[in-house]
Formats: sequence, C-alpha cells, structure tokens
Amino acid sequence: MQNTNFPSKLGKPAERALTSAGISTIEQLTNWREADLKKLHGMGPKAMEKLFAALQERGLSFKK
Repeated sequence: MQNTNFPSKLGKPAERALTSAGISTIEQLTNWREADLKKLHGMGPKAMEKLFAALQERGLSFKK
C-alpha cells in the first residue's frame, strides 16, 4: 500500500476503494462528490464519516 494521509482508523476496504480510484491523499477528495465516493465498493457510512472529519480538520470539503 502506498503512503497516504488517510485517517489511521480507516478500514482496509475503504482504503482499497480509494487507492483503486486513484485517490491517495485527503486533499484529492476535494475533486470528488460525496455521492460518487459512496458508490465505491468498500465505502461504508463509518468510512465516509472519517473522511468527512479529515476534510473538515483541514478546512476542505467534498466537491459540490
């Protein structure tokens, strides 16, 4: 697995879903709509909550 800045408690299925989609940093999530991320296999509600919180910590958000 490549070096990422994903939350440490993010589940492995969610990590695999993100890396398979070409996402390796929290900042890259700003190019994605929340609804589109939810469609990825392995992205459950808990993973979405953790990613949302990680974005908020950095003053970022999902694409509108």
